[in-house]
Amino acid sequence: MCNLYRMTSNVDAMRQLFGPVETGGANVPPLHEIWPDRAAPVIVATEDGTRRLESMAWGWPPFGDLKRSITNVRNLASPMWRGALADPMRRCLVPVTAYCEWSARPDPATGRKVRHWFALPGEDLFAFAGLWRPTDSGPRFAFLTCPANETVARIHPKAMPVMLAGRDMAQRWMTADGTGAAAMQHPFPDAEMMELPPEPSPGEQGALL
Repeated sequence: MCNLYRMTSNVDAMRQLFGPVETGGANVPPLHEIWPDRAAPVIVATEDGTRRLESMAWGWPPFGDLKRSITNVRNLASPMWRGALADPMRRCLVPVTAYCEWSARPDPATGRKVRHWFALPGEDLFAFAGLWRPTDSGPRFAFLTCPANETVARIHPKAMPVMLAGRDMAQRWMTADGTGAAAMQHPFPDAEMMELPPEPSPGEQGALL
């Protein structure tokens, strides 16, 4: 389960990768640590066919016996996700430059689990395939996961986020019908991503927009 990622790119890179994006003149500061329930930049479709950058809280509202927000979407057959998946207006692009999975066991030297960061070569911008919904406290989003590829499975064998690299994949996710969108729930190619070298913990997340 991915519960930490970063977005250190900018709106110019988003426009270059995803096509025209309306930002209202705002930029996005480097966000080195994005955690559940924090605000994050998300790109949504609009009624006039354009795309708009918004700030949303990460995590679908909990329901039933769940106490925490739902950050990752795996079972697309669930009634909870079917409506949003079938409606392109409820899909979104979640800009990312790297994401984290934690080691299964603590580091013997520190007693803490180790962060492992994954990215594209050069830490290029990509996106998670997201879904969003309005709530009384503002819009919230979650993103799809799928079986892990070999690169990620060495650290986290259960799952990885659905990653979208390039304008064509982003366009497919935002415009396909429900069946076509569901068909994109598959692992990213190992040869096109990498685990980053270990690094110190980044600073606190800055203010958004």
